[in-house]
Amino acid sequence: MIYPLLRNVLFAFPPEDVHYFSMNILQTACSNAAIRGIIKKTYTPENTNLSREVFGLKFKNPVGLGAGFDKNALYLTVLETLGFGFVEIGTVTPMPQPGNEKPRLFRLPKDKALINRMGFNNNGVKAIAGRLSSWRNEQHVHSDSQITLIVGGNIGKNKNTENENAWKDYEICFNELFDTVDYFTVNVSSPNTPGLRALQEKDSLRRILSHLQTINQGKNKPKPLLLKIAPDLNMAQLDDIADLAFEVQLDGIVATNTTIERKNLQTSAHEIEKIGNGGLSGQPLQMASTQIVEYISRRMEGKIPIIASGGIFKGEDAKAKLNAGADLVQVWTGFIYEGPAIVKNICDHL
Repeated sequence: MIYPLLRNVLFAFPPEDVHYFSMNILQTACSNAAIRGIIKKTYTPENTNLSREVFGLKFKNPVGLGAGFDKNALYLTVLETLGFGFVEIGTVTPMPQPGNEKPRLFRLPKDKALINRMGFNNNGVKAIAGRLSSWRNEQHVHSDSQITLIVGGNIGKNKNTENENAWKDYEICFNELFDTVDYFTVNVSSPNTPGLRALQEKDSLRRILSHLQTINQGKNKPKPLLLKIAPDLNMAQLDDIADLAFEVQLDGIVATNTTIERKNLQTSAHEIEKIGNGGLSGQPLQMASTQIVEYISRRMEGKIPIIASGGIFKGEDAKAKLNAGADLVQVWTGFIYEGPAIVKNICDHL
């Protein structure tokens, strides 16, 4: 009950500053074993029979955190303490990049939504791989059990890499992160890198995915390879993606990224115009993303697992996605609006 009051205070400050401020406070709190224990006890889902195996990995529960929240793998211990079953870090690019100019993250409280045009700001793949490696070593030292948090690596291309060379950027990220993540998500669906979404066309996508899959299958233990798609694709494009998923033997689909649509919002048109470009996430995306999950699940006859993302706030929202054919769910905007108890609340409902 405290969080809605706290949220009112936090929402008085710029969203990106608040993000780092609140996560750094939690980080400091979690560095104390006793406090971490209290947080864990408070926010760990009570239901222990929610674990499931998807694309060969064992998830302690089906609720994950979508990419873009912990871009640089800074907060994994905090997120595990808050009960998440998995976390997708990134989007990671080969070279560090600052992303787009600030402000680039905006709240739409009337719509329980966010608009972001971050632009793949991250520390670059080398720094992030190093951080993940240290985190894993630390886990092994402190943990009496094996690591329970599954970490996915969401990979993209640098802004100044031409589309015809994009496959090289994905290859660099794949190789550098291979030993430190549990699965990969190829991101070609963010609206905030110019021209990126053009890579969702079948031929461009085939080139990237088949190349990664060739490298992957040459490894001793290949990693699950997933593709994240936009909610703004038409049926023909979704059909192409379903066909391609079988052709390159994808292990999963993440549906969906943010939308460039601005339909049926409570926030005034003037305010929306003032904010400008970016991907919209949260409640307004809920129905569209569920419809895509349902369509693609049916189209792939449930043979390829789906991680559903888009407008998940409560247990009912997660249940609707799972009923539509998803195997796992990811929250992001819901985490901002619902607070640290979101995983526990969803899991308790499920």
